[in-house]
Amino acid sequence: MTAPALHLKSARGRWVVTATVLGSSLAMLDGTVVNVALPRIAEDLGAEVAGVQWTLSGYTLTLASLILLGGALGDRWGRRRVFIWGTVWFAVASGLCALAPDVTALVAARLLQGFGAALLTPGSLAIISASFEDDDQGAAIGMWSGLGGVAAAVGPLLGGWLVQVAGWRSVFLINLPLAVAVVWVSARHVPETRDPHPPERLDFAGSILAALALGALTYGLIEKTAWMSVAGIALFAAFVLVERHARYPLVPSSLFASRVFVAANLVTFAVYAALGGVFFLLLLQLQIVSGYSPLAAGVASLPITILMLLLSSRAGRWAQVHGPRIPMTVGPLLAAAGLLLMLRIGPDASYPTQVLPAVLVFGLGLAALVAPLTAAVLGSVSSDQAGIASGVNNAVARTSQLLAVAALPGLAGIGTEALTDPAAFGSGFRIAMLICAALLLIGAVISAVMIPRRTVAEEPAAEEAGESVACQPHCDVTAPAVQPPPD
Repeated sequence: MTAPALHLKSARGRWVVTATVLGSSLAMLDGTVVNVALPRIAEDLGAEVAGVQWTLSGYTLTLASLILLGGALGDRWGRRRVFIWGTVWFAVASGLCALAPDVTALVAARLLQGFGAALLTPGSLAIISASFEDDDQGAAIGMWSGLGGVAAAVGPLLGGWLVQVAGWRSVFLINLPLAVAVVWVSARHVPETRDPHPPERLDFAGSILAALALGALTYGLIEKTAWMSVAGIALFAAFVLVERHARYPLVPSSLFASRVFVAANLVTFAVYAALGGVFFLLLLQLQIVSGYSPLAAGVASLPITILMLLLSSRAGRWAQVHGPRIPMTVGPLLAAAGLLLMLRIGPDASYPTQVLPAVLVFGLGLAALVAPLTAAVLGSVSSDQAGIASGVNNAVARTSQLLAVAALPGLAGIGTEALTDPAAFGSGFRIAMLICAALLLIGAVISAVMIPRRTVAEEPAAEEAGESVACQPHCDVTAPAVQPPPD
């Protein structure tokens, strides 16, 4: 089914942008507000560190495992239809999160919420790409990115305020009125579109294996169960074999024939693992060790969002002209320097002298990195593979953040009682920041060695990358200010 091509200035065009921005904002707000609420959730439900890890990882697990399948379902069954299904599912799961009587019920609801996000998230950008005239697509994507960035910026403020005024359950209840608005606008104004030539079959076997592999790895890392981690690695090996021989694979092996695509995804894995760890632990550090209120902790990371909004598109345009290697090398180095400055964040940390310099340097690094990284991914494949390449890169980012949240507390020595022991948590936080800085350095080295000065991207693809990544890091993971690449 092919929808009539829309113009951005038309009334229906504006409604389509509104629906997709509101839809993506559901996932963005969930990512930015939940971290702020973690200490209160742990206190109210009696959760230890593992419970907090599962609260974040449950959502990311199902989202990372199923996001490619969600995109394929939209292409086959209708992007608007699956977008609405995902929104309704997400809203119901959010209500269950708000009603959770204990941490086990909360984690189960978060798993369901991630499944809804996997249906909802891919459709947001796909609807815009399929609905607008070619001449208006770039502007529509830019508007989607900019407004989405505003939603991400509001998230920490809104989350902190809600936690202080109405309690942690309100950060899930806020999704319900948003979901009603998304469904109403989508049903009335968004045209239905489908892929006119979808694969004959969907790769359910690959999706199941991916979910089982990530689930086993996550369980093994959080619960420190070695045999489960080994099982996860074995299941991942089985996933690779199935994908190589599948007639209609979820992840086409032809993508990895490109050295630049492989390199860009290695950088993504290293860098976004660091980001997942930083934004999992930073807000906890500010509240548990430095004594910040939820609102103050949420506001503390706001400069990162502002820098991303102001500078990401400029970095994308610079990389389009000069190539992505330099910003992909310098960006992680700057971000690593920001993490070294975060080592100074301790008890009663002063925001102007200890927190602000760290988040400013960290934010400058991210602003330099994100758009060129996406441009490198898109530029490493042919234009007809750009959609699946972006989807795979998105899944890699989410997977690395999932594993980082699962592994870092154990690696850093953050024990089960650390949430009530500021000294123990602060010691673990410093070790974790050093690990994350090392991951960023690895990303910089890979970029310097494996990313060419220029990629073979077609100009339109590079332009789209530069325009659309301004909010990329906000497009949904359990982080207060930074999210994975766009869907």
